[in-house]
Amino acid sequence: MSAPTGTGRRVRVAVVFGGRSTEHAISCVTAGSVLAAIDRDKYDVVPVGIAADGRWVLEADEPGKHRITGPGQLPAVDATLPEVALGRTSSGTGLVVSEAAEPPRELGGVDVVFPLLHGPWGEDGTIQGLLEMSDVRYVGSGVLASALCMDKAFMKIALQAAGLPVMPGITVTAREWADQQISVHLRCEELGSPLFVKPARGGSSIGIAKAHSRDELAAAVEGALAHDPKVIIEVSAEGAREIECGVLEAPGGSVEVSVPAEIRITGDHEFYDFEAKYLPEEATELDVPAVLDEPTTLRMQEMAADAFRAAGCEGLARVDFFLLPDGSLVINELNTMPGFTPLSMFPRMWAATGVPYAELIDRLLQLALQRDTGLR
Repeated sequence: MSAPTGTGRRVRVAVVFGGRSTEHAISCVTAGSVLAAIDRDKYDVVPVGIAADGRWVLEADEPGKHRITGPGQLPAVDATLPEVALGRTSSGTGLVVSEAAEPPRELGGVDVVFPLLHGPWGEDGTIQGLLEMSDVRYVGSGVLASALCMDKAFMKIALQAAGLPVMPGITVTAREWADQQISVHLRCEELGSPLFVKPARGGSSIGIAKAHSRDELAAAVEGALAHDPKVIIEVSAEGAREIECGVLEAPGGSVEVSVPAEIRITGDHEFYDFEAKYLPEEATELDVPAVLDEPTTLRMQEMAADAFRAAGCEGLARVDFFLLPDGSLVINELNTMPGFTPLSMFPRMWAATGVPYAELIDRLLQLALQRDTGLR
């Protein structure tokens, strides 16, 4: 599909959000922020919501609708809205709307998709594969990198193969937990205590728990398995500082890395859980940029770029680090579609680096328009 260069018309962007994962609400929040900031003189925007049941609908172009208003008051895609599908139309690949008792109607072609989906069935290569098959350009990493970074177990294998440090840990499946609990506990005892238990393919700190004892470990594994049949059990980075870097791909394949930023947890939170991340009354302090010496900053930025390349990422990524008490750095996670509200760490790091929010959105869309679909 050719990019709309020199046509004199606005670029049509489908902003896709929601999805079937447990991060549905956070995806909606991200979409609301992007819808509010995107340059409407330059882009013709079509909001497409994916309901929790997987139904695609033509959502309201109302940024204020998609925000967290308080504890337990999370936004969601309205599944009762007219259904929409991506398919072949008279103008190429575009959107077709279906309403009860009405013939299907075309919304026209789509030049680029901004898939603001977090978690499985979106961030994990699934929608990227659909868009590749439909020959539609899109923001962010392709199928392989998206799938690789969504699965923390395989992400760690790829980073280790590239010589990058990760936290020691093990992977446990639901079958292993059901049949070999004693063996799992023995393997965990070799790792020490405390331990972190995480859904292998989750995000937004949903389903994550810290375990200090055998009983807490069992409860944490059960909790994580409720979100994913594969979990990661890792050594806790005790005394570490949590620091992140944003990575942006530049035209020609080079990468740029933002200033680092640090998350400091205060109050009753033992780690950066869902409430600390997203609920406004929670006491989380962010240092943007992080207070670091220059050698550590440069080493972290170089490692972030190396991780981005090692995983085959495209467009954008957020690389999360632990700065251990001895001064060493360990990569905790590589996120191919990080939280993207103006208050999220990724945009804040780039704002501090000199790329404001609206410009960041524009850069990602323009980069996607310049990249062909298919093998590359």
